[in-house]
Amino acid sequence: MALSPPGFVVMKLNDSSPRNELPKQVMLNFKPVLEYKVSVFLHNPISSSCRSLRIYKLKSSKSDSLGNMATVTAVSDSKPELESGGGDDGNGKVPPGNGGGGGGGGDSGGDADDHEEKEFGPLMKFEEVIKVAESNGVNLPEDMMEAAKATGLRKLILTRYLDLQKSGWALGFLTKNFAMLRNRLLADPSFLFKVGTEIVIDSCCATFAEVQKRGKDFWNEFELYAADLLVGIVVDIALVGMLAPYARIGKQTVASGGLFSGLKNSVAALPSSVFEFERPGCRFSAQQRLATYFYKGLLYGSVGFGCGLIGQGIANMIMNAKRRMHASEGDVRVPPLVQSALLWGVFLAVSSNTRYQIINGMESLVEASPLAKQVPVVAMAFTVGVRFANNIYGGMQFVDWARWSGVQ
Repeated sequence: MALSPPGFVVMKLNDSSPRNELPKQVMLNFKPVLEYKVSVFLHNPISSSCRSLRIYKLKSSKSDSLGNMATVTAVSDSKPELESGGGDDGNGKVPPGNGGGGGGGGDSGGDADDHEEKEFGPLMKFEEVIKVAESNGVNLPEDMMEAAKATGLRKLILTRYLDLQKSGWALGFLTKNFAMLRNRLLADPSFLFKVGTEIVIDSCCATFAEVQKRGKDFWNEFELYAADLLVGIVVDIALVGMLAPYARIGKQTVASGGLFSGLKNSVAALPSSVFEFERPGCRFSAQQRLATYFYKGLLYGSVGFGCGLIGQGIANMIMNAKRRMHASEGDVRVPPLVQSALLWGVFLAVSSNTRYQIINGMESLVEASPLAKQVPVVAMAFTVGVRFANNIYGGMQFVDWARWSGVQ
């Protein structure tokens, strides 16, 4: 028994009496005090499902000895009700204790489990996972096996992986050996469609612009066009892939020790994009979403600078080689290499990062709508339309940036 000011006594009693018979009177041995209210937590060791909280009033007896006797009488003498012991799903059943994070009260765990089961299917145990995989003739990757042993796998995740392995030898090989691609396809089955849409639209727009710009010299300068096109494809894959949601399989490893362990853990906890939807086990604060914008901007800038160096370097080499062979007065000056790469880096970090973050959020909203779930072509049409408009606007904006910077 402990006295907790102001004037409350908190104690825990183990009661072996039947669940519906609360003790009417309990004798306590305590030091002389006046009158206290007592919070008594009764736990029946026979029935672990019965836990009740009762408030008792403590009255001091008139004994003058050091250890006074007191009578504890119940203020509220109602019958105890059944509780789920935390994580109740609303029907008196206790869900498995492996739900997503998020903290909070006991009900949040049950709600998270219900939501995750509704979205990704029931949690399959290791034996079930192995049985299904063997029946389909598929060997699971090592990380998925470890996750199945530790926490189990959601049915939808396993089903999508099995479908990927059956979709063709090329895609099956890539998803089996490249976890980055596999995890993105598990989280978003339309990931390859978005990447393909981005590449086709950007390549078509770039080709149209190159033909209009070069005119009759297009075939004579085809090498420059091919170099720009190749760099553009790499950039398109990076732009879509870096912001795509991905499946977080198993328990996330936490880096311990080392100079940058804290930074690695912070980065690993960030969402894939600013507007990524929260899921059980994936909760993101406003600070994390803001940090994601700058972190992805840094990645975009690095990709832009690197591709700018390679692409513009190849183009400059071809231009200089041709001018050494036959120079003409109509030749435009060779763009500066480092300045062009810096322009690409800044443009991707600021403009492209902002535009593609917004596009990602808009696509997620459309895909989550009831109409798109019933008619998937709606989401696909929206992806084509919004990415086409974005490429047109981005191309015009890059020309303006290049002129303002003096690179072109």
